[in-house]
Amino acid sequence: MANKGKIVPVPVLRRMPAYLSFVKTLQKQGEKYVSSTRIAEYMGIDATQVTKDLSHTSISGKTRVGYEVDSFVEVLEDFLGFNKVNNAFLVGAGSLGCALLQDEGLRNFGLNILKAFDVDPAKVGTRVNDVEILHLDRLQGMPAKYNVAIGVITVPAECAQEVADLMVGWGIKAIWNFTPARLKVPGNIAVQNTTIYTNLAILFNKLHSSE
Repeated sequence: MANKGKIVPVPVLRRMPAYLSFVKTLQKQGEKYVSSTRIAEYMGIDATQVTKDLSHTSISGKTRVGYEVDSFVEVLEDFLGFNKVNNAFLVGAGSLGCALLQDEGLRNFGLNILKAFDVDPAKVGTRVNDVEILHLDRLQGMPAKYNVAIGVITVPAECAQEVADLMVGWGIKAIWNFTPARLKVPGNIAVQNTTIYTNLAILFNKLHSSE
């Protein structure tokens, strides 16, 4: 697809899933076209920003009509990689890890957690949402065996670097890090940090700054 191989700015990528979600809602309601103005109103941004963001894809609209909804959804899902299943391993079957294992929506957006790993004897050998939990020692050799390139880290922060080192050493190429720890990995390893505590701090700041 045109432009798909180019680097897209992170702020744009943060907005695109919201565009997709909104237009998929319209699709379910039977609507056939949507304008950049309507998407912008939903997002609370300027319509020119929507148009600029979508210029990174091959999505094109018609003057005075807008974007064809079915095509918009199909193209943007492909562009974001949501229509291709990417298998992953998760390390850390605590409350957050188990919540991710139970989240059926992740697979709808292209992430399939094949197996989970932990060191707690009470968790090893059990299943969460039919995902087997193995001892962390079993991770060795697994990425290559199952052709898995993505690792999800939901362990305590003090253990995150050690787990990341094991993942990299055993073939993981991309890490989704849910801990506050900032991982040190080789430059060819992709890392995405998603820390709920950071978002909580931002929420608290917004709340109290308005008092």
